[in-house]
Amino acid sequence: MRRHILIVGASLAGLRTAEQLRSFGFDGAVTLVGAESYPPYNRPPLSKDVLLASSDPATALAALALRPKECLADAAWKLGVAVQSVDLAARTAKLADGEAIAFDGLVAATGLRARRLPLPGGERHRYTLRTLDDAIALRARLRPGVQVAVIGGGFVGCEVAASASRAGCAVTVIEPLAAPMQRAIGPELGQALQALHEAAGTRFLLQRSVAAFETDPREGSLHGLRLDDGSLVAADIVVEAVGSQPNVEWLGGNGLDLGDGFLCDHHLAIEGRAGVVAVGDVARFPNGFADAVPRRIEHWSIPAVTARRAADHLARYLSGRRPSEEPFAPLPTFWSDQHGLRIQSAGMPSLGTRIEVLSGDLTPDAMRRSGMALGYWRGDRLIGVVAVGLAPAQFVPLQARVAAGAFEGGDAK
Repeated sequence: MRRHILIVGASLAGLRTAEQLRSFGFDGAVTLVGAESYPPYNRPPLSKDVLLASSDPATALAALALRPKECLADAAWKLGVAVQSVDLAARTAKLADGEAIAFDGLVAATGLRARRLPLPGGERHRYTLRTLDDAIALRARLRPGVQVAVIGGGFVGCEVAASASRAGCAVTVIEPLAAPMQRAIGPELGQALQALHEAAGTRFLLQRSVAAFETDPREGSLHGLRLDDGSLVAADIVVEAVGSQPNVEWLGGNGLDLGDGFLCDHHLAIEGRAGVVAVGDVARFPNGFADAVPRRIEHWSIPAVTARRAADHLARYLSGRRPSEEPFAPLPTFWSDQHGLRIQSAGMPSLGTRIEVLSGDLTPDAMRRSGMALGYWRGDRLIGVVAVGLAPAQFVPLQARVAAGAFEGGDAK
């Protein structure tokens, strides 16, 4: 009988896994199921290009669309319907519309959803940014003079703040840490980029959190945000950029560890189970680049590299071949655009215990004039590098330098 692989999640990671399955010789049936009604599309531009564009949703989708390769011409697509539950023992999945699908191999590619603050009030004026629909809805509210409060100063929050500022809004960012983007790139660079945002008119309220949404009890309209120190931040709309949550509930009831995504081995097999793999930022796996600790990595590069690894493993399993013995050590990379400057990262700067300026300096003028680069060390190893304002060709040797020091086993320094 023809084998069947079910891919739950029809975005970038699911698409790339389907393509890689064909490249590794799997010629059986492939079905991709996605909760969103849109075919696969590119998400990084949502917080940048899409928020500033004047195009209609159809035009925006066309610009973002990821075109499946010809090898998937016979794949089945079920969009706009979520997988409700899966019985791994019976190898069956139940969709929200009641349909049941049997499978021989399963790919978990369900990604993340935006977290929300567990506070009531102002629901009609509160936005998140994870999907195309989110971006289209938020874009309609970004008009000159609108007061925008961004809760969370991570990369998504800062990208939204930059776009809203360019749209003429009055922007305030509320962040509980001492610097924006601190968890990812450290306080030194976070403070330098804060100055870049402030020069464009964005206000930062650091080491503060939101205690309540102040609304008109009769109309439900938003007045502002009450912070933990009792102060009030006036706001017409709020963007909650307070992190993300892995979509794992559909695999509940199978005895799995779902505490932070799907726990995988180095083949991306979920807890070593045969024929069941996870890909993308929902997969928590040991990355040989850094150490043996399983982690989720929410970087742009991860869907493609995990798709290749998982597809190879799944194709081997279904054809009766042994698993690959090659180490799995992908180099995480990501980029961001903020106020006309490209921020590029390679490695895992968040694991660094000290930093060093490799080139340039941390002032906005210098970053705009000639760019700069920071190195992040973990013991005596360069574990990551972040560059601001450098051309991609200038960043390549820095990335290679980080990749050259990949972890080779033992205890991390």
